[in-house]
Amino acid sequence: MIAAATSTPRWIISFSRWLTPGRLRAQATVLALCLWGVCAIDFATPGLFDRAGNLKFQDFIQFPISARLIAQGRCGELYNDQVLAQQIRALAGRDTKILLRYFYGPQVALLFLPLVGLPFIAQAAIWVLVSLLIYFGCVYLLWRTCPNLRAHSGLVAIGAIAYPPLFHFFVRGQMSALVLLCFTISYMAFRGGREWLAGVALGLLFLKPPFLVAIPLIFILARAWRPLLGLVLSVIAQFGFTLAYFGPAVIRSYFRMLLASALQPGTTQLSLSSIQMHSLHTFWELLIPWQHAAAALYLLTAFCVIAGAAFIWKSCSSLALRFSALLLAAVLVNPHLYIYDLLALAPAFLLLADWILADPENLKPWFPVLLYLAFILPLFGPISRWTHLQLSVIVFAILLWKLCREAATET
Repeated sequence: MIAAATSTPRWIISFSRWLTPGRLRAQATVLALCLWGVCAIDFATPGLFDRAGNLKFQDFIQFPISARLIAQGRCGELYNDQVLAQQIRALAGRDTKILLRYFYGPQVALLFLPLVGLPFIAQAAIWVLVSLLIYFGCVYLLWRTCPNLRAHSGLVAIGAIAYPPLFHFFVRGQMSALVLLCFTISYMAFRGGREWLAGVALGLLFLKPPFLVAIPLIFILARAWRPLLGLVLSVIAQFGFTLAYFGPAVIRSYFRMLLASALQPGTTQLSLSSIQMHSLHTFWELLIPWQHAAAALYLLTAFCVIAGAAFIWKSCSSLALRFSALLLAAVLVNPHLYIYDLLALAPAFLLLADWILADPENLKPWFPVLLYLAFILPLFGPISRWTHLQLSVIVFAILLWKLCREAATET
C-alpha cells in the first residue's frame, strides 16, 4: 500500500486530504441552500405554472394522464402521442412547450390509479412526498449498515439533501425513487444472504428497462445464477401480469414505440436532452459526430464495463465494493439515463465512503476524490453543450476501474 500511495499523483493526495468532514459539510450546506432556494423561489407562485412559466412537475404529467386513460377504458391510446399532447393542453388550460412521449410500460400507470380523481398539483404533491419518504428511508436504511459512517450522521443527512439528482427528481416529478428502492431492497437482501430475493428486487427495475441492460449480463459472466434466476422470474411475472391485464395490442404498441426509439433516438429526444444525460451512450454521442462510430464505441466500452463489473462481482471483495460496481455499471451502460436517474447511485456513495473510513491507516486517496467529483459533476452537465465532454461519465468509469484494481489486489 505504501508503494501504491507513493505512485499516486501529489495533487490527488493533497485533494484527498483537503476533503475533511468539516469542509464537506460546509459545501453541502451551501449547495443545498442554493438548489432548494432556487426551487422555492421558482415554485412560489399560485397555480400550475412556476415563475419561469413552465408547468410544475412537468415530467409527472404523463402518469396521471395515462392512469386516467386506463380508468376510462382507453388503454389502446396510451402510446398515442397526439392523445397525450391533447390531454396535456386540456390539463394546463393552454398550449405549452411540453413535448413528452410515454416511454414506460403500461403497468407503471397503474400505480397512479388511486390519484385519478384529484387535481394535478395534488397528485404531484402526493407523489413527490411519497418519493421523498422513500428516498430518505433508503438513505437511512443504508446508513444503518455503515458502521464507520455512524459518527458522521449530520454530514450524511446534509449530503442527502444536497445531492443534485434529488433536486432534479423533485422539480420534474420523476419516479427515480422507485429505482433507488429496488436497489436498496436488493442490497439488503444480498447482505442477508438471500440472493434469489435480491434478484427479484432487481427484476422490479423492469419499470425502467434501461437499468436492466447491464445487470443480467454481469450475473451471467460472474456465474451468479441465484440472483439471475430471481431477476428473470421477476421480469417474467411482471410481463405476464401486464400482458394479461392490458392485452397483446397494448403490448405491441409499447414495443413498437421502444423499437422506434432505439432505431431513431434523435427523433425521441429533445434537442438538449444529451447534455442532461450521464451514461456512455450519450457520452460518445456528444463526443463523436458520426452516429455509427459513436454506437460502436458505446458497445465496446459497455462490454468493458460489464466485464469489469463481473470481475469485481465474482472476486473476494466486500459486498459494498461489489454492489457499488454493479450500480456504476448499470448507470454507465444505461442507454437513456438522465440526471434524476443518478438517484440510483446513492447507495454507492454511502457504501464506498464507509469502506474508505474502515481502514484510515491505508491511504486510498483516489477514492475520496472520485466520490467527491461523482457527486458534484452532474451539476455541470450543461457545459458539455460547448465542450462535448460529459465529465461525470469519465469519473464514473475511472471509479469502476479503480474498484477493479482494488478487487484484483484482494483476489
